[in-house]
Amino acid sequence: MAKTVHGFSKFTKLEKVNWLVSAFFNDDVKVKQILMQYWNSNPLLQDLHDDFIENTISNYYLPYGIAPNFVINGKEYAIPMTIEESSVVAAASLVAKFWSTRGGFKAEVISTTKIGQIHFMYEGDEVELQNYVASKKEDFFRVTEDITKNMCKRGGGILNIELRNKTSELKNYYQLHVTFETVDSMGANFINSCLEAIASEFKKEEIQIVMCILSNYVPDCLVRAEVSCKVDDLYAENSEELAQKFIQAIQIANAEPHRAVTHNKGIMNGVDAVVMATGNDFRAIEAGAHAYASRSGKYKSLTNATIEDGIFKFWIEIPLALGTVGGLTSLHPLSKLSLKLLGNPSAKELMEIIAVAGLAQNFAALRALTTTGIQKGHMKMHLTNIIKQLGASEEEKSFLINYFENKTVTHNAVVEAYNKLVENK
Repeated sequence: MAKTVHGFSKFTKLEKVNWLVSAFFNDDVKVKQILMQYWNSNPLLQDLHDDFIENTISNYYLPYGIAPNFVINGKEYAIPMTIEESSVVAAASLVAKFWSTRGGFKAEVISTTKIGQIHFMYEGDEVELQNYVASKKEDFFRVTEDITKNMCKRGGGILNIELRNKTSELKNYYQLHVTFETVDSMGANFINSCLEAIASEFKKEEIQIVMCILSNYVPDCLVRAEVSCKVDDLYAENSEELAQKFIQAIQIANAEPHRAVTHNKGIMNGVDAVVMATGNDFRAIEAGAHAYASRSGKYKSLTNATIEDGIFKFWIEIPLALGTVGGLTSLHPLSKLSLKLLGNPSAKELMEIIAVAGLAQNFAALRALTTTGIQKGHMKMHLTNIIKQLGASEEEKSFLINYFENKTVTHNAVVEAYNKLVENK
């Protein structure tokens, strides 16, 4: 069968599966079984999932876990996390318990401004362009009234429209830089609709509009989270020495981009897991966070730490454009459940919770790296995955978990122990 197809989007889901299995898997019935076993038995729920994207043939499950014992601004939380990587939820839970007895996490939203841009080319006189933009500003707000009406009722809307000269970066390139407040909505569709309405009013013969689009770099949609305690309360022994190593680890991330990328990836383990659990856009969050980490011209850590007067302080500042209404947050049953679990937070409160999750993950990683090493805890968590890959029975699984209780876990070591166990039966 040919591996190209016409009219695929018009096929039923089963027809799509049959074509795929025939064209790419030589009619392997097991492939069809794998795809269909993940279909939800509730047809209404399955239809809901089928409509999230195009050409749906199955569902892809990720674990949905809970990290309990978080205390944020004096309020207790169990934080939902959706992620495939072992040890992330365990690390978050341990850190939450640790800081719950040391005052908990403090968090605050610094600003919530989001950005959209109309990119255009213009070869004429800049002063004339400035005068034209100034003369049209009232019209820009007028033509977006129908779009912004409901948002304005909630306290949001268009904040400002600014002409920016970018000709030093690209010949004849200018932009209308538009700032927005979108309250509890992430606001992507709202922002893009406003931009297109403004662009339609703005265009004329001398102005070549290239595109209108929101920006996922939102340095003014910023949240800060922190923890602090006496240095002596950080570790059971060698507190001062280990606290200094902790700070040096961050300094190294600021000095060395290769380390900074991995450092920040660990932060995003916590951030993305909660972003996904609440139905938000983790790709946008990732892009914006990494751009923010590069704002000085060099890629650096998103977290910082100090020791002053015997007090250890550890904090993060991160841009997070999030929503608690609209999009998948209002459609996916688990996303809605996640928000309910968190007390139906506002977008600002969700920013604080997610920043805390990222800070907790980074604390766990740095504490492990500067003491026992990262692999000890991670590979213990990974042990069960290796055992499953080997197809071990419940009895064999129990034996191997006990066997590696006080031993270093590596893939080769587990395989060797399993093979010996099988041979001796």
